[in-house]
Amino acid sequence: AWGKPPHSGICAGEAVKDSGAWPGEGCVRMWVPFGVALMSLAVSCSGLREVAEGPTAPDGHPVPVQLGPADHWLPTRREFRHKSNITFNDNDTVSFLEYRSFQFQPDKSHGLESDYIVMPNILVLAAAMLMENKPMSLKLIMTLAFSTLGERAFMNRTVGEIMWGYEDPLIHLINKYLPNMFPFKGKFGLFAELNNSDSGLFTVFTGVKDFSRIHLVDKWNGLSKVSFWHSDQCNMINGTSGQMWAPFMTPETSLEFYSPEACRSMNLIYKESGTFEGIPTYRFVAPSTLFANGSVYPPNEGFCPCRESGIQNVSTCRFNAPLFLSHPHFYNADPVLAEAVLGLHPNQEEHSLFLDIHPVTGIPMNCSVKLQLSLYIKAIRGIGQTGKIQPVVLPLVWFEESGAMEGKPLRTFYTQLVLMPSVLQYAQYVLLALGCVLLLIPIIHQIRSQEKCYLFWSSSKKGSKDKEAIQAYSESLMTSAPKGTVLQEARL
Repeated sequence: AWGKPPHSGICAGEAVKDSGAWPGEGCVRMWVPFGVALMSLAVSCSGLREVAEGPTAPDGHPVPVQLGPADHWLPTRREFRHKSNITFNDNDTVSFLEYRSFQFQPDKSHGLESDYIVMPNILVLAAAMLMENKPMSLKLIMTLAFSTLGERAFMNRTVGEIMWGYEDPLIHLINKYLPNMFPFKGKFGLFAELNNSDSGLFTVFTGVKDFSRIHLVDKWNGLSKVSFWHSDQCNMINGTSGQMWAPFMTPETSLEFYSPEACRSMNLIYKESGTFEGIPTYRFVAPSTLFANGSVYPPNEGFCPCRESGIQNVSTCRFNAPLFLSHPHFYNADPVLAEAVLGLHPNQEEHSLFLDIHPVTGIPMNCSVKLQLSLYIKAIRGIGQTGKIQPVVLPLVWFEESGAMEGKPLRTFYTQLVLMPSVLQYAQYVLLALGCVLLLIPIIHQIRSQEKCYLFWSSSKKGSKDKEAIQAYSESLMTSAPKGTVLQEARL
């Protein structure tokens, strides 16, 4: 919610907006996501000559080597985000830009970003694929240009260069003669456009006028839908911006959000209930149909042209390069993909993604989003740099973006949304017991008073002498006393 925070300091209650005022400090703190670590696990092709000149593996496919914990190479960067240009609009929405930056964490990493690895040259192989159906003369010209610039199908570069960018003469040449072909003008890297940049202008509903629409995206970069895909359903911008969701969730609730990096909306489904640091959570996971092709899951037909099920073609939003998005190691994909590349062992525990959400507030407590980027490569006749490469969807890199609420926000969250409600829950039973005691006190007093009256009247049933004495005494009290005498108080 936006505006002043409730007394609890957690913005999950009624949305109240100050007219023309900055959002409440508590709301802003909860709106700004916690620090996230970006952990990237690269896949490098061993045997550069064998891959380029033809496979030598028994099954005839390239043999990649997974550089991960087993090889002591796992660079980790911590992601920092901050929002700017926060503007409240008249239609119950707020617009903002969110900037991201990444800082290397050597104490949490295995290996250095200065380590060298062998990787497919995305620029060369993607350009070759784009020239597949072009005239032979253009292919020969491209081959000559690659040779002049010293470009090859595979390259040996540092991890930092591959992830965050490197200078390449081919980029400068393309930007000079085809200035609108690539969205970047300087360095080229897998995550170069993510560092020190924003994820686009989001406009989301505040929930002030309609609480059911809280956090839902109204527009992204001024668009109500994108134009990357081939169906209206696939182009829709649904859900939230991926940071908070509507409160009061149930197991029937789905988790939908728009991802600018994937150029599409994604939908996660409920799996199970759990706890995180004593806080109750709902775990949401990706359905098996998230990256399924159109033949397996017809609603995904708009993301085609498709290959095997389980990988999504993102070429239309990635400068037409034959890039594919999937779970790591082709988890939940057609087994043919993993079998085509040695060293891949997909399993749920290591390669699935999840989000743990506090169901009352819709705020993420713990998350782990793992995705893989792959490149479709093959030999292109007329372009010598591609050699005799066999057709294969080759994993380039898979990365994990994980984070958890911690520190003061976690303590505040636990105190105000777990501890205090528990105390109040037990307090109501204490107050109920106290009320019962207070109610029993007058009842017991009344019962004891009735017992005294009963004992008095029961005494009249004793011997006749006592009865006559009591009667005589009562009559003496009723007779008028002589003048000047003082009536004595009769006590029973």
